[in-house]
Amino acid sequence: MPIKFIQLLTSTQRSYKTNVQLGAYMAFVAGAVNAGGFLAIARYTSHMSGIISAIGDDLALNDFISVLGGISLLLSFLSGAATTAIIVNWGRRRKIHSEFALPLLVEAVLLLVFGLVGANLNMYLPLTVPAIALLLCFVMGLQNAIVTKASRAEIRTTHMTGVITDIGIELGKLIYWNKSQEANEGAYVRANREKLKTHLFIFGMFLIGGIIGALSFNKVGYISVIPLSLLLVLIAGFQIYRDISAKMKDWVS
Repeated sequence: MPIKFIQLLTSTQRSYKTNVQLGAYMAFVAGAVNAGGFLAIARYTSHMSGIISAIGDDLALNDFISVLGGISLLLSFLSGAATTAIIVNWGRRRKIHSEFALPLLVEAVLLLVFGLVGANLNMYLPLTVPAIALLLCFVMGLQNAIVTKASRAEIRTTHMTGVITDIGIELGKLIYWNKSQEANEGAYVRANREKLKTHLFIFGMFLIGGIIGALSFNKVGYISVIPLSLLLVLIAGFQIYRDISAKMKDWVS
């Protein structure tokens, strides 16, 4: 990847194009982690709808242990999103370049922990499943908030419900037959083709990530997430290095 392209992905100077590019890669990561994580712990961790529904089911069945487990996963996802908000706002108040890169680096480190610890503790799977589930929920909350903050809520990457809904809306508008000329004058139905292309791109990257994540986890196990982690370090590293260099220059001068 060209250095300039990588720098722009986490730059504080955002454009729609860079938001889509960052969102597409992060959707790929989310798809891969979600699929690989399911194979590891038999649970999806990137979206909260199923977890919240399961809490209701378990509560109705008086399975209070499972209820506590579901609540802990929900709180972990919330904590991840809150952590991103704290880091980004801390960076924004200090006017640093790495306000989006720092939480991305945290995600990279946590995915590295997942890859290394999961591979080393396979034999203790029943004991490590809860910790791994909490870790992945935290990571997904962290990531979803990163892209949400960077794109000003234009793009989501860890769950596809909203994305697919928007695709359906734009497809409906695209095929709508504007037959009445009288109605067309005041309410012509026109699809937002740019938005449709963006959501199809995000959806495609999530799907590709899920396929590759499942295949690679089946083949090599937990360490399959390490390349994803290292690439996140690379993406985050340029802006962080920029801030460190500026700070060192201030110290020297």
